[in-house]
Amino acid sequence: MNIKHVGVIFILTMAAVAGGCGKTESAEPIVTAEITESVSEPVIEIVSDDKAPETAESMPAALPSDVGIHEECLSLIEDIIETDIQYGFTSAQLAIIKDGRLVYENAWGKINAGSDIDATTDTLYDLASVSKMFGVNYAIQKLVTDGELNLDEKVTDYLGDRFADDVAEIHYDKGDNPDIETQKVWKQSLTIKELLMHQGGFPPDPAYFNPHFDTEAQEYDPEKTNLLFAGNGADEETKNNTIEAICRTPLLYEPGTRTVYSDVDYMILGLIVEQVTGSDLDTYLKETFCEPMGLKHMTYKPLEHGFTVDDCAATELHGNTRDGAVYFDGIREYTLQGEVHDEKAYYNMGGISGHAGLFSNAADLARLAELMLTGRYEDTVFFSEDVIREFTMPESDEYKNWGLGWWRQGDMQRTNYFGSAAREDTFGHPGWTGTLIMTDPEKKLVIAYLTNKINSPVTDKISDPNKFDGNWYTASTLGFVPEILYIGMDREEPVDDELMSAALEFKADAEARITKGMPSDHPARRNLESKKEILSHLSDPEGLNGLKNTDGD
Repeated sequence: MNIKHVGVIFILTMAAVAGGCGKTESAEPIVTAEITESVSEPVIEIVSDDKAPETAESMPAALPSDVGIHEECLSLIEDIIETDIQYGFTSAQLAIIKDGRLVYENAWGKINAGSDIDATTDTLYDLASVSKMFGVNYAIQKLVTDGELNLDEKVTDYLGDRFADDVAEIHYDKGDNPDIETQKVWKQSLTIKELLMHQGGFPPDPAYFNPHFDTEAQEYDPEKTNLLFAGNGADEETKNNTIEAICRTPLLYEPGTRTVYSDVDYMILGLIVEQVTGSDLDTYLKETFCEPMGLKHMTYKPLEHGFTVDDCAATELHGNTRDGAVYFDGIREYTLQGEVHDEKAYYNMGGISGHAGLFSNAADLARLAELMLTGRYEDTVFFSEDVIREFTMPESDEYKNWGLGWWRQGDMQRTNYFGSAAREDTFGHPGWTGTLIMTDPEKKLVIAYLTNKINSPVTDKISDPNKFDGNWYTASTLGFVPEILYIGMDREEPVDDELMSAALEFKADAEARITKGMPSDHPARRNLESKKEILSHLSDPEGLNGLKNTDGD
């Protein structure tokens, strides 16, 4: 069942705004709520429901118009996603919080390619690297606020001297490659803050799980032996082996001298959080944040925490093989659904890692992200104002698009994610599976947009095995949501002309992706046909208000 906002009727997922962590007992916890205008908070009148929520705790709701958002913008966002799905896109989920109120929640598509099961606002999505912010950054921000962690502490304070002393002598094709004693000094000096800044010196993806990897070239090669291979058993032994492999991993460059995004940074940070808290990341997140805030749809390893396969949006169709382009003994070849897609998180860390592994629905993710606006929930202070400022300020004049872990708009450097109208202090994080969290402090706006765009065939496994059919659609370009939303925010005049211009730009972008020789069924061509259809909708005499709900709701 797709979830629509139409006029003054919201279809709300009550479980997404009720208490606790884990799966709710209701099979279809969908509530139709009529919202009537009032001077203060809108009154939510329960019209009907399949099962009452376990607790009355919920986030205040509002109409988009109550918080200065033109509903035509939401109609165009809906139409792009729905029409892209008709032409081959996968599925999506969207939640928007503005001024402390949930103003929009929706879901589209099927949970898996070829499935007849609809994605709903309860469906969990694999957040991929968005996990870094909520599994690790939130923990560190809380520990720093409480005085239990200092960002200038060394990694060796937690992983021991072996972190530096065990470093292997490996010469990267593209690296500084100092002598082994200098490598030890670099690793001995590495701090928590440098890891948060992605200035730790580690290569982006050492592929500890793959025995066939060219360690020096840092690329998959079935003819090579991975010098840092730690195993792929997805168990505690493999995790311990992976920690040893991290200790043996030489750095590409001197820490603090450049910014290179690396999953290893957050694998280490996750291990540090586990040491400081005495809990795994999943337990700490739930006990510290989810349970006090009543978030029921956020967890690592959902299939072990009361959720079923059908509660989760699927990712890669053929495991981690990129449709057969990659192979090693033990690789998953089945459709991934309810298991983390990321290889290091699954094979090396058993599903719970600082860099990936978290699943959530959009509403719970947006509610948790809103903590970054004030640092508090009700009477509980999670983050001090100073800590929020420290983690979201520019890393440096050179790297204004980086905070501590958080991606920043900076000098309009993240427009592909945050749109072209968001201010420089807007921050958030994307995920490789097709996910985005975004917070605009000035607008008090939070957007959680989740897709499973990689639940589709690899378009060309020879030229680019990491690009899936789902990547070609406008709905997969995460920044299209804020790009449209900002057009109709905090303005009284009509927005029809601006929305038409935006749709024309989306069409032009789709045309630019077409190259000579592309077959007629190529997803780039299907995306262009989708954009043409959307323009026909906008040209309808009824205009944006005439956009139809294609699923019949």
